[in-house]
Formats: sequence, structure tokens, C-alpha cells
Amino acid sequence: MNRILISGGNGFLGSALVEKALKNSMDVTVIDDLSTMVDINIPDTVNLIREKVENFKADEKYDYIVHLAARPSPEDYINHPIETILSNSVGTNNMLEIAKKSNAVFMYTSSSEVYGDAAVIPTPETYYGYVNPNGIRSCYDEGKRYSEALTMAYHRKYNIDTRIQRPFNVYGPRIRPDGEYGRVIPRFVNWALKNDDIKVFGDGERTRSFLYIDDWVDATWKFLTGDNLSGEIVNIGSNKEITINDFAKKIISLTNSNSKIVHLEERPDDPKRRSADLTKAKKLLGWSPQIDLDTGLNKTIKYFKERLE
Repeated sequence: MNRILISGGNGFLGSALVEKALKNSMDVTVIDDLSTMVDINIPDTVNLIREKVENFKADEKYDYIVHLAARPSPEDYINHPIETILSNSVGTNNMLEIAKKSNAVFMYTSSSEVYGDAAVIPTPETYYGYVNPNGIRSCYDEGKRYSEALTMAYHRKYNIDTRIQRPFNVYGPRIRPDGEYGRVIPRFVNWALKNDDIKVFGDGERTRSFLYIDDWVDATWKFLTGDNLSGEIVNIGSNKEITINDFAKKIISLTNSNSKIVHLEERPDDPKRRSADLTKAKKLLGWSPQIDLDTGLNKTIKYFKERLE
């Protein structure tokens, strides 16, 4: 039986990956300090270690190691900058050391945020990025970029089988909607279901491309377990852009809401456009998104509606 260690395994992405690993008969260990989720999202059969990844050490050996621990919501990481950058610096180093001792496949979950305010859309993996290295978002963006560099350094020096994925705005059931932890989709859905105003930063003409959680799991599993993928970096996202204004209108329509759209002050360093070039994912993984935005949103809306009831 293969053994897998997943940091941040109780989170939105992590818990979905845990389910996939269990379905594939893996022995699963999760390291998670439970700082970004209210509920326990993983079954009792999983070995859950409640610890910060930057403090975690292990003598056990694993076949696969996936580093997911992070604070992906802008309000959350802006309010917790030190914790954010430590999990993606010291935490990454800890997980890489375990991978080295285990001779494991190591997957680092980076982010489309490494591209910053990209000048090339859709953005390929070869784009170096346009990022403010000391701005308000830098604790997240630069933490991810540092971790990518560290991951590739371990790959080159120790010949570790490392793989780096860059997800783009993944959404779906279990994503946290409340307070500073909420991201655009769960926030908008939650507000719409309550007929509250939908708050949009800036003029709403910035674009994002959204990926449903099942598509992310499918791509991640192919990348993690596939052959001859050591040292590769792959976008996992969608190339279908939508403006935040149009997205808010879509949420209002799908929820039959009476919500109004209100505009707030623009956030600093917020990228103008976001869209993934999927050429490499299609070539290496034979993967492209299968779930369209309306279908994924309806599944997500159903989940939040049931929770509100």
C-alpha cells in the first residue's frame, strides 16, 4: 500500500485530494493546524496530525508528499502575513526534507499568483511573472515563488522527483465562505442566497478563470501519479475568462437573488486578468477541464443553500 503525506489536507483542496487517495487505497497522513477551516473534512481513517507545517518533522517514510498548506484568501493572508510566508518557506523546506529522506514523489502546490499582473494572457508556465516583491500581497506571491525555487533546487541538487502545479481559482463545495477566509465565489454565492449586496472591488472589469474542484482533483492526480513528470511545472486551471461584474450577474441569475452589485475601493496589486494556458497540461497529462462554469456553480450553490437551511 502506498503512503501519502498531505500538508493542509483538511482544507478545501486537501480534503478533496484525501478522498481521491483513499479511493485509490492509499494510506493517508494529513498535517494541518486547522487554522483556515471550521469543520473536520476528512474521515477518521486518516491519520490527522494537528501541527503547523513549519514545525512538523517526521521519521516515517512516504511514497508521495503533497504540500498544500497555505492561506489562499487575500484578506486572510494579508491579515496573517508572517504565518503565510512561513508555511511557504520553512514549511516547504520541512516537506522537501521528508521527501528527500523518503525518496518520495514531491508535489508543490504553487499558485497562479506567481504570475502577478501578467502581460501574457492566457499565461504559459514559461512566463516569469510581474509581481510586487514587497507589496501587501507579497507574503503569499513571493512565498509561492520562493517555494518553487526551493523545490527546483532540491530537484537539481538531490535528484528528487519534484512536480509543481499552479492552480487557478479552484472552487466547489466545502470552500469556506465566511469572513476573511472567503474567496470570490463562496462570498458571492453566500451574499446572493441571503439577498445581500454583492461587493466588488474596483470597477469589476478585472477577469478571472474558474476551475471546478473535480477537474482540479483529476488533473492533480494525473500529475502526481504519472510517469516521467519529474521536474515539470504545470498550470491547472481554466482558459475561459469572465469579468467580475459578469460573474456577479451570473451568480445573481443562478440563485434567483434580489442582490445588488456595489463597488468598493480597488485592492492594491490586484491582477487585471487571469487565464491559464493549458497547452502543457493537455500535452503532458492529457487533461483539460470537463465541467463548465454554470454546472460547477449550480453544484456549489446547492451545497451552500443546504448549509444555510
